[in-house]
Amino acid sequence: MTKVLTLNTHSWMEDNPLDKLAKLTDDILANDYDIICLQEINQEMTSQVATKVPNYQGLDSSPAIHVDNYALLLVLALLDKGKTYYWSWAYNHIGYDKYHEGVAILSKEPIEAFDILVSDVDKETDYHTRRALAVKTELDQKSVLAVSVHLSWWDKGFQGEWAKLEDALLAKGLPLIIMGDFNNPYGHEGYQMILDSKLGLKDSHAIAKETSGGHTIEANIDGWEGNEHDLKVDYIFTNLDVSIKSSQVVFDGENSPVLSDHFGVSASW
Repeated sequence: MTKVLTLNTHSWMEDNPLDKLAKLTDDILANDYDIICLQEINQEMTSQVATKVPNYQGLDSSPAIHVDNYALLLVLALLDKGKTYYWSWAYNHIGYDKYHEGVAILSKEPIEAFDILVSDVDKETDYHTRRALAVKTELDQKSVLAVSVHLSWWDKGFQGEWAKLEDALLAKGLPLIIMGDFNNPYGHEGYQMILDSKLGLKDSHAIAKETSGGHTIEANIDGWEGNEHDLKVDYIFTNLDVSIKSSQVVFDGENSPVLSDHFGVSASW
């Protein structure tokens, strides 16, 4: 069985972040995900540069990995339990005036990583700066492209970001799994724009034989100030020729603990 996961971790902005990182580690060990896409993967700008970053593939556009990089600590915790993941991290912008903020991917199989600048701006001090992280890897003995995204809101940059991402991925010509925080609610314009894409994507949660859970954010959180509704903005989209057996909203306090201001999504086939 193939299993994938996406989660906007909210990393160091969370209360008790190390406890939540430990719980995420336990979940990954229990579920043995093949590919994991993570967003809001942060490190303090002033923290020490790490000297050991096992199985990491760096990008020219990203700063050096620091000792408190959330993905590094996760990879090290997994490695300590005997689980190896290959990984990369794409830097987006300065978050909360103190963090290098980016997106990460962990893969059980070796990776070839690259980033895609999808925003019109490329300036770390501008929160509009957005990069998608893509890795070519093996899944079910076939080459696929896994992509981790943290995109902008509708009419606040999303349309242009999606168009650039679509063009870049079309040029690669590989089967796709695109996971992350899309900041566009289920059924709204941005969601429909994704489904109408030339990439031929489907929402795993909409086509799965078995599903559980619905929304991934509740009311008023960072980026959704003033929101009064439960919304689904985190997704797993794919054009793989597979039958999705199960899609679940996870880390929602139902069958697994809440780890972030976002719930996660997992899918299996």
